[in-house]
Amino acid sequence: MKGKRNPQIGVLGSVVDLDFAKELEQAAKEVGAELAKAGATVMFGAEKDFDSLSTMAARGAREAGGMTVGVTYGKGLEIFDQADVVIATGLERGGGREFSLVLSCDAVIAINGGSGTLNELAVAYQAGIPMFVLENSGGWSEKLQGTFFDGRNRLKVESAKTPKELVELALRTHAPVSTERIAPA
Repeated sequence: MKGKRNPQIGVLGSVVDLDFAKELEQAAKEVGAELAKAGATVMFGAEKDFDSLSTMAARGAREAGGMTVGVTYGKGLEIFDQADVVIATGLERGGGREFSLVLSCDAVIAINGGSGTLNELAVAYQAGIPMFVLENSGGWSEKLQGTFFDGRNRLKVESAKTPKELVELALRTHAPVSTERIAPA
């Protein structure tokens, strides 16, 4: 059976305790809405007790009629108003959930970001997953825009000025998606 699946794009970003600029909330929602309009599935770190820029992106995607998948720490399938599908990793916050989230993505988009976002971007880099950041959004996104993680220069952190440009760039350059399967013998 041959076919294509929708691209799975991770949206990464700061949790509200980092006190990011209010305009980033709207930018995150716009990223989610643009991904939904393009037919991409929005993957995000579903927080159980805090709001974040990634959950705001998921809300934007849902409001635009898109599909969202929230990868959460711990166990249980608590209802998230921004997730169509919840994946419970059984892992602690900051203790590995980032691997499940990022390795399920064709590309990742980061807005601002603290240590969790840095961890997710490092996983993407090591796995060869394209990384994109919103320019001048603060946090690790701003620190890493236009750079390589190390001297190997394998994968550059690309950036864009607007949510729409960011999504267009990510969708244009993400890894190919194919669901071609080998027929059983």
